[in-house]
Amino acid sequence: MLKQKDLMVISYSCSAGTKLAWILSLLLILVAATQVHGVSPPGFLNIDCGLTNRSTYNDTDTTLTYVSDREFVESGKSYDIMAQYMAGAANEQEKTLRSFPDGQRNCYTLPTNSTKKYLIRATFTYGNYDGLNSSEKGSLFLFGLHIGVNFWTTVNLTKWDPSNTVWKEVITVAPDKSVSVCLINMGSGTPFISTLDLRPLQDTMYPFVNASTSVSYFSRIRFGSVDEYITRFPTDQYDRFWEGWVFTMHTFPWVNKSSNGKVAELPNIDTFGLPPAILGSASTINGNYSWLNISVSASNSLATDLELLPVFHFVELGNNGSKRIFDIYNVDEPQALFSNFSPPSFLSSMFHNWFLRKGRRAYFQLRKTPDSQLPPLINAYEVYSRVQVENFTTASSDVDSMKTIKEKYMVIKNWNGDPCSPREYVWNGLTCTYPNGGQNPRIIEINLSGSGLQGELEISFMKMSSLKKLDLSHNNLTGTIPDYQVNSLTVIDLSNNQLNGSIPDSILQRYKAGLLELRLEGNPICTKVRASYCGNKKNTRTRILLISVLVPVTSLLVVLFIFWRLCWKGKSRKSEDDYDMYEEETPLHIDIRRFTYAELKLITNNFQSIIGKGGFGTVYHGILENNDEVAVKVLVETSIAESKDFLPEVQTLSKVHHKNLVALVGYCQNKKCLALVYDFMPRGNLQQLLRGGYDSLNWEERLHIALDAAQGLEYLHESCTPSIVHRDVKTPNILLDKNLVAKISDFGLSRAFNAAHTHISTVAAGTLGYLDPEYHATFQLTVKTDVYSFGIVLLEIVTGQPPVFMDPQTVHLPNWVRQKIANGSVHDVVDKKLLDQYDATHLQTVIDLAMNCLENASIDRPSMTEVVSVLKVCLPISSERQSATSTPRKKNVMDAEIPRQFQLMISGASTTSYEGSSFQSGYTGGVSEISHISGR
Repeated sequence: MLKQKDLMVISYSCSAGTKLAWILSLLLILVAATQVHGVSPPGFLNIDCGLTNRSTYNDTDTTLTYVSDREFVESGKSYDIMAQYMAGAANEQEKTLRSFPDGQRNCYTLPTNSTKKYLIRATFTYGNYDGLNSSEKGSLFLFGLHIGVNFWTTVNLTKWDPSNTVWKEVITVAPDKSVSVCLINMGSGTPFISTLDLRPLQDTMYPFVNASTSVSYFSRIRFGSVDEYITRFPTDQYDRFWEGWVFTMHTFPWVNKSSNGKVAELPNIDTFGLPPAILGSASTINGNYSWLNISVSASNSLATDLELLPVFHFVELGNNGSKRIFDIYNVDEPQALFSNFSPPSFLSSMFHNWFLRKGRRAYFQLRKTPDSQLPPLINAYEVYSRVQVENFTTASSDVDSMKTIKEKYMVIKNWNGDPCSPREYVWNGLTCTYPNGGQNPRIIEINLSGSGLQGELEISFMKMSSLKKLDLSHNNLTGTIPDYQVNSLTVIDLSNNQLNGSIPDSILQRYKAGLLELRLEGNPICTKVRASYCGNKKNTRTRILLISVLVPVTSLLVVLFIFWRLCWKGKSRKSEDDYDMYEEETPLHIDIRRFTYAELKLITNNFQSIIGKGGFGTVYHGILENNDEVAVKVLVETSIAESKDFLPEVQTLSKVHHKNLVALVGYCQNKKCLALVYDFMPRGNLQQLLRGGYDSLNWEERLHIALDAAQGLEYLHESCTPSIVHRDVKTPNILLDKNLVAKISDFGLSRAFNAAHTHISTVAAGTLGYLDPEYHATFQLTVKTDVYSFGIVLLEIVTGQPPVFMDPQTVHLPNWVRQKIANGSVHDVVDKKLLDQYDATHLQTVIDLAMNCLENASIDRPSMTEVVSVLKVCLPISSERQSATSTPRKKNVMDAEIPRQFQLMISGASTTSYEGSSFQSGYTGGVSEISHISGR
């Protein structure tokens, strides 16, 4: 916005005395007033998604003109954030949004100039618009973004304050006259968007961005004494968001520097286009300190391996004649990336270089050289990650044809974004081919049968040069068939429409040559034609004959089926009545309920709902008289004499009570039906959740589940008298209640042993992949047998893999983990569904713990008490992270998704030890730390 002192200067120039000067000054005032009222720079597109009550408005902070998104998207629903968040909104754009509850992919189409370079930014303010508290309730809430036909990034709002705003940026080259931004439903929450901004850049800017390489924003920081949390337009003419490092730059040993205006003209301004206000301030450290460490941490929602590009910006703002020389290192490499660098006075210099990040963190160090008189200095810092351009857009001629078809017939399908790419989002009704060698996909089949198409047959269908099959049958197409040379089509099905006129010669000639299968029956065009493509009497007689034979045969089968069902029902009813005769007269003397077989039938609705099968039998869902849900585990057709373990098991379980053990509600003691009735666990078992889709467990939830299960086993081993060995510890036997609290189940195979004994000599009950190898040598089971099985469970929790699987040959999970780590890193074994949302230190701790549990000799394995102690160590930091990210924060313009995206640490070293301290930035949206480390 124009400042008051600028207006005063213009007013002063009006008194120059000449009419021409007065006119020119008036024009300047008009230009200034126009800027105040919100004229966006050429090429700027500012979209307020979900805006409905007006078409445009000017933002009060930036003066940019925002428009509704109605012209740029065809799907979705408009919403306002909840009233309780309206007052705290930093701008008008945060108050509205567009949500996409339908379809996997929904796309915005933005107008561009082909081969032009653009910055595209999307922002997301949840504001609990749907009343579901999706960002705070703890379950995974994320969705994906595509730029064009390639994956851009993930928007992760899990455990996020609903009032805060996440932003994502990408710098890309427009492939054509438009570029699409698509929101991808990954099954973990409904995608939505608040704003979408398009900013044209100079072709010389960001030279590493080209037609085959786009970059995604990772972080952008300015240093020095900064009063603004976010610096953007108009200070930055390209409206990039620069975060000010405001909390740490005013504390010892930091020293801030600023210019006297001499950086207004820079020789390489076109390379990155940094404004003088950014380059005119810098930060260094006290002269007793010698180096700065910059640590980049990958996003929790990004891939395991990333190609990152850090860009350092340096301008010497006056050194009083002293030398400032430093080296720039990638800490993982012994050689300096840049040696003996001395920032030129009032001239911008920058360094950038791609590197592949393996693991969680990469370090860079700015280190003072021995002959330097001053410590390192930095003005600004940017980090980008490479967007992998793996998919090619559909051939432009096919895209143009499909857009014409879509507009003409107003097709309502999943027709968003590119028709063929990526493959998993191909438009309904299309089949595409994907040639090798970097060629564009082509449409080879179109099936719009019964799609309600009305009007004349669009010639665009015929113009697609790779189209082989076209099925437009059972619509309401009228008029004539266009005369066009269809050299590629081998099948045209236009049957059951309203087409008339003559058949084009170009189509008839291909049909007669045997190159085209043509179907026109059911059209007026066939009233005077007896050719086979209009149907024939032979085919009609054949259909009549088939119907006359099939109908009576089908009727006979139906009668036989009804008769069989009636007989089976009578037999079944008699069988059920027999059960009442076999109720055991002598009940067990225990404090849990005994159910009769008739009661089990009632609470399970005649055993209708099977929810699982286990070692003890089939499990049914049931509802008690008080509406409590239960799981009924039944072993039918087995007498008490044939199941000697049942009664002792019930007596044991009735005395076992722990928050991480499934509670036994009751039992059924029938001579023909034995059953255990447990509390129902609505979230199923751990195996189901680990093998599920995108609605998966996050890292902290997995740690809590592991700890819960460990505590349940610890109770069985250490607190029960005598101790209990479960003997079948596995992920299907770890159940989860509605709050994801894990409880150990299936004690039908457990055994108790006295303290005087160290083992049980019996037949192993375990499951393939989980069974202790020591058992094969000794045939003895101990509590350490459960520890071994729990080690497998821990690896499943980390990797998401089953205990035994094909890769490509049969492999045991521990061996697979060892091989992956030996050939790469510990991060190569992590479940991809975690999307990098884990702490590397705790990951290593959990894997080490699992491997300790899997020692061949049981004496070398930890006890479950020791396992519990180690897992507890891994949880407090996770809890603190959650607390930190949900701390109330003052809102400025935006909050980037930094707690899941970026971490910066700058370290200064002195010859004397300095007490380390850390500070959290509440305005970058995350955990950005500064600490001071001893050393020189």
